[in-house]
Amino acid sequence: MAELVLGIGTSHGPMLNTPPEQWGARRPADEANPALIFRGEAHTYPELAQVRGNAFADQCRDDVWRAKHAACRAGIAALGALVDDARLDALVVVSSDHKEVFGDDLLPQFAVYWGETMDHVPYTQDQLDGMGPGLAVAEVANQPDTHTRRRGHPELALHLVQHTSRAGFDPAASQRLPGGKWGNHGIPHGWGFVFQQVLGGGADLLPVVPVFVNTFYSPNPPSAARCLDFGAAVGDAIARFPSDLRVGLVASGGLSHMVVDEELDRTTLDAFAAGDHESLRDLPDAVLRSGSSEIRNWLVVAEAMRSTGATATVLDYQPCYRSPAGTGCGMAFAAWEPA
Repeated sequence: MAELVLGIGTSHGPMLNTPPEQWGARRPADEANPALIFRGEAHTYPELAQVRGNAFADQCRDDVWRAKHAACRAGIAALGALVDDARLDALVVVSSDHKEVFGDDLLPQFAVYWGETMDHVPYTQDQLDGMGPGLAVAEVANQPDTHTRRRGHPELALHLVQHTSRAGFDPAASQRLPGGKWGNHGIPHGWGFVFQQVLGGGADLLPVVPVFVNTFYSPNPPSAARCLDFGAAVGDAIARFPSDLRVGLVASGGLSHMVVDEELDRTTLDAFAAGDHESLRDLPDAVLRSGSSEIRNWLVVAEAMRSTGATATVLDYQPCYRSPAGTGCGMAFAAWEPA
């Protein structure tokens, strides 16, 4: 039978791949955002600045940005080392698609890709030029230099589809990713970050099973409770896979952004470290919006790993602010290692 031997959680926000002296390049996008979500309420940038008292100017100095960036990169490297040491046969990566693959024609709540391989396609220059302020420098680092085929694990993926379906979740099953936003049928940045930044890129990485969670988009993002229950079904499915595989799980994304909420992030991480997931079941949908919605990916992985008796060790948490009003991303790096 398969064994779930490691879980990790990593933020994948653009600031991680952006030179720290350029962190402020995203601020114009924040200032133009009419719906910056903070504790369940939508604010314009001036409204957010008033609510939060413009309290984060001292967090927007170059020396602070350099120190936080270095700490985050060390966290990513530590997660990569854990994956290397675990001698995995397959990695199940749970992340959220920003309508890069699935869109309004079909928007599954949960989906599993079960193809033999997946395309990992570099952006064209026109695509990079069309990205919002401060994004291209980050997103290019999530893609390889040339069109690359990444290995899937179709047997394990199909088993996840069938087992979670029997558990009442009915995930969509994709054997070929839709053309998507970029028209290339490629795997999007939530998984690209793991390939390039955690696993180190290269042409022959371990097989990956992509699991998609619609964290962002109306009308069907799953509740926090539903994500925990889906995670339990994923963990059970892996444990029942009838081959001797060493399997790892990754939560890619989060924590709070586009507005940093340290209280939300620390409450969530403390619950994972304590193994007290029940306290997270009632996280409101209104809070899990915009970038903070990616906490749902962590809920799936945390509950799957609980079946092994593992609780989370938080390797680092860095609230990375890019404006005095508190926009930015709460960057977290954690690991679940079964006893």
